[in-house]
Amino acid sequence: MYDGYDGYDGYDRYSEHGTKLFRQETTAGLGAQILLLALLGTAVGLGPVGWLTGTAFALATWTMLTLALRRSWTRSFGPANGVTLARATLVGGVTALVADSFGSRPPVAVLVMLATVALILDAVDGQVARRTGTASPLGARFDMEVDAFLILVLSVHIARSLGAWVLLIGAMRYAFVAAARVLPWLRGPLPPSTARKAVAALQGIVLVVAGAGVLSRLPAGAAVLLALALLVWSFGRDIAWLWRVRDRLTDRRLRVASGPEPTVAPGPEPAGTPAPEPAGAGAQRW
Repeated sequence: MYDGYDGYDGYDRYSEHGTKLFRQETTAGLGAQILLLALLGTAVGLGPVGWLTGTAFALATWTMLTLALRRSWTRSFGPANGVTLARATLVGGVTALVADSFGSRPPVAVLVMLATVALILDAVDGQVARRTGTASPLGARFDMEVDAFLILVLSVHIARSLGAWVLLIGAMRYAFVAAARVLPWLRGPLPPSTARKAVAALQGIVLVVAGAGVLSRLPAGAAVLLALALLVWSFGRDIAWLWRVRDRLTDRRLRVASGPEPTVAPGPEPAGTPAPEPAGAGAQRW
């Protein structure tokens, strides 16, 4: 707990300190992204399209992360967010290489290496957050967005050789988010699921293997198709669960909004209703 709060003056000092710290962290990430693009330009001859795309990715990441950090009152950036920011830098490199591949043959080995390291680090930032006690809704969302964008970029890369249907893998999460804006019941928290995590992790692994060129077209296509089928099943299962509990979740939100009712003892929750969780703690679709 921050016990230096002493009214508006203390709050303002805390806010200014946090904003300055966050600006340093995110600017360091922006610098790392430009450095990686420069290294790629030297090593593999990154073209203008790759430079423009990579730079746009870096600026978009810096802007959105800075704004998100200013809106939250997280006291420090945290080591876990640092790992996720490093992953975002690698994803920026993958994005630049995929964009450049539309005009020239992509350096497959470098692309696969960057994507593989980014996938490996995906298993690190969560552990770091839990062990250091720095887990936060912002960190979870940052991690989720980096994951989703990497899958989208890899889908674009693989779609060039296997067909446009592969884009369904990268687009599915964004379609779910768009649908949730129209259907509020899709925004409900999901219960933890090992199967959901396994299916999400499998997408990146399969796309990287398919993009590495170690499989011929037929087995690569079969592997990606199986990954897509599992993803459809995973999303379908979660959507069906959210539909079944939509009324219960709505009732709970109304009870919370209306405040406690001291004259009526609360009864047991209906079976299947998720337990209350801190804000941002509920599982979400990556």
